[in-house]
Amino acid sequence: MAHDARYDVLFEGVKIGPVTTKNRFYQVPHCNGMGHRYPRAIAASRAVKAEGGWSVISTEECEIHPSSDVSPYIEARLWDEGDMERLALSVDAIHQHDALAAVELAHNGHHSLNRYSRLPTMGVSDMMVGSYDPQQAYAMSKKDIADVRQMHVDAAIRARDIGFDIIYCYAGHDLTLGQHFISRRHNKRTDEYGGSLENRVRFFREIIDATKSAVGDRCAIAVRFAVDELLGEDGIVSSDEGKDIVHMLAELPDLWDVNVADWANDSLTARFGEEGSQEKYTAFVKGATTKPVVGVGRFTSPDAMVSQIRRGILDLIGAARPSIADPFLPNKIEQGQLDDIRECIGCNICVSSDMLVQPLRCTQNPTTAEEYRRGWHPEKISSKHADEHIFIVGAGPAGLEAAMSLGRRGYDVTISEALSQAGGRALIESSLPGLSTWKRVVDYRLGQIEKLPNVNLYLESTLDADQAIEFSQELGVEHIVTATGSSWRSDGIGRTHFTAIKVADDAEIHTPEDVWSNSAQFENVKGGVVIYDDDLYYLGSVLAERLVELGTKVTVITPAPQVAQWTENTLEQQHIERRLFSLGVEILPSHTIREIKQQSLTLNRNNQDGEFSLEAEKVILVTSRNPENQLYHQLATQEARLRQANIPKVTRIGDCLAPSTIASAVYEGHRFAQEYEIKPDPHRIPFKREVIQIND
Repeated sequence: MAHDARYDVLFEGVKIGPVTTKNRFYQVPHCNGMGHRYPRAIAASRAVKAEGGWSVISTEECEIHPSSDVSPYIEARLWDEGDMERLALSVDAIHQHDALAAVELAHNGHHSLNRYSRLPTMGVSDMMVGSYDPQQAYAMSKKDIADVRQMHVDAAIRARDIGFDIIYCYAGHDLTLGQHFISRRHNKRTDEYGGSLENRVRFFREIIDATKSAVGDRCAIAVRFAVDELLGEDGIVSSDEGKDIVHMLAELPDLWDVNVADWANDSLTARFGEEGSQEKYTAFVKGATTKPVVGVGRFTSPDAMVSQIRRGILDLIGAARPSIADPFLPNKIEQGQLDDIRECIGCNICVSSDMLVQPLRCTQNPTTAEEYRRGWHPEKISSKHADEHIFIVGAGPAGLEAAMSLGRRGYDVTISEALSQAGGRALIESSLPGLSTWKRVVDYRLGQIEKLPNVNLYLESTLDADQAIEFSQELGVEHIVTATGSSWRSDGIGRTHFTAIKVADDAEIHTPEDVWSNSAQFENVKGGVVIYDDDLYYLGSVLAERLVELGTKVTVITPAPQVAQWTENTLEQQHIERRLFSLGVEILPSHTIREIKQQSLTLNRNNQDGEFSLEAEKVILVTSRNPENQLYHQLATQEARLRQANIPKVTRIGDCLAPSTIASAVYEGHRFAQEYEIKPDPHRIPFKREVIQIND
């Protein structure tokens, strides 16, 4: 498509102190699960974003000293000269594509547990550490304050010497000393660093001043500040202290990077926040300073981006998650390829990577964090190795990704889908409350497949093994792939119950499929519905919302200590719990079902003797799933017939192999396509490892 002049404003440069961007696309700091441990992997990942048109590429938070150790989380480090070489790999990779490199220096105060360095934890006050660890932080002395200021300067000098263009001073997300000193909640000091707002801002002002004096002649100094903590009078409020702080420091930095705290509010999932949802908190900043302002809002729409610029809300379009989902988003907008944008769905599976201390992953972009390790690229894929035809049964996330990627490689691909629409669970679940953006997983892949003349999709095509073989033989298929998904179990077997739950013959048991296939049966259920959530992710709570919409009283029972336990990793748990309480949903954590009877069920509290009954007309079990692998096993047992039909291979991928997240299904579909016809070496791991080199 042709370039669209409506978006020209997005490709103007912005002066930030001594440096100038090439456009307004700014990848703000974000965690990636690779940090100091996988320097080549993170350098390759950042290089791809620079190649894709982002004008500024930032690190994750970068520890400035062993007293700011946040192990086991894998962030960047600039403790000493030994860390410089690792970070230099990223700086060089970013600069190769004419982008600016930014580093987010951080000391996390009482959130630095120092599990690796084993130093005592410092804090603004004597206080508990920011975790469940049985330890406290000690209140920093004047010498400690001076030492931390020097630590920041030393790290800034190292960053400048590496070649970083923008140096951050960080006071956000309730994670860093900068914000801890500002916070009335944390700062209980009675000296010149406590009490009044001016005193509480003093430490952060000194950090900015010292950093600017040390490196400001060559590097731009950015301030990342949370203008609102969404805690009311218990925290920083954008209309009160947040605004006052920005006015106090207005002209001191070269750039304001503004957001809200804590991280769970800043990185709201699409379920709880729309695109641009932070504007109501950050819009005042542009009027308080002459310096450029960057902010975030999970921006994927170029029209929304232009609106932010034209209305004077932002100077630079900040992004973390959208830059992961599509590293080439800027280039696609500039080149008029809007239909090719791989839009972020706001699921926060990327955030879970940092929480689980593992390399980054993304539902939409299966190549993320695999740029170095496997040599994958979000926009390029190797050409086919032979003229082969692949038949994929099932057009869910795994099947669509495999078909699209194989098609891009040049293979002939045929997909059959039993239903009248493609998309599988991604399409179905996108109809549930708050999950509409998940349809982007389907829309993007179908849109790309439509452009591929060598990929054909057949809907409403239910096939057994005989029909699959006959159809494949007619097409001249060499490989059958089953991507037939999974279905929810109705017996309660899962992570808590290893045998089926005892169920009376007249009890009414349902699975999640019953809710979306026949929701009318759950309207205004007088006896109430119990959802037993042993899955611990999002679905149990989303189903509860749907049933409330249908006028039914809902109780969610879970064996975990809190509802939707795993969503702690996607920063959603507190939002989910708050939402369910607001809807009148009763939550019973730490309980298991012993027996389901007609109109009631028997429960017991975890690890306690005794039982009690709860009335319920219907019970929905959200426990584990059965792989829909019947077709695969039917095919696998017909080796002679497959050979006769010249179909040497049958493979299963996605949920029909091992049920997991949609992100995992997409990844497995992509991995199959990338590795197709590449013979693995049984003596070598199929990806590069970064390991510690041992020198004598």
